[in-house]
Amino acid sequence: MENQTLRRNTTQRKAIEQVFREHERPLGVDEVVNYGRNFVESLNQATVYRNLKLLINDGWLKRIYHPSLGTLYERAGRAHHHHFHCRECNRAFELPGCALKENAAPDGFVVEDHEIFLFGLCPACVGVNK
Repeated sequence: MENQTLRRNTTQRKAIEQVFREHERPLGVDEVVNYGRNFVESLNQATVYRNLKLLINDGWLKRIYHPSLGTLYERAGRAHHHHFHCRECNRAFELPGCALKENAAPDGFVVEDHEIFLFGLCPACVGVNK
């Protein structure tokens, strides 16, 4: 029974990893569950949370905090970037690069990290709203 559980978790973890390979943008837990069910029909939220935690601990994923969508997850190891939130389809997208100067903080402050979210319409939603 224990080997069966380990094998199922491995299959589910691989499905979750595949979701992040196919969707090159930050994803919420519900999105991971929905997309992951294309690979493992029985995938559930508790299993996704457990595996997301393992993938974060392994350094494969990282957690980001969106001001309105809450916690999102994305692949780790990418160059520094920011995010765009489409107010129409309610999805977050990666924006490459960073225009913020590292010395943007006043004297005496030590910047350790930053996150910027832009809000508006993604290209697909702009086309729908024309």
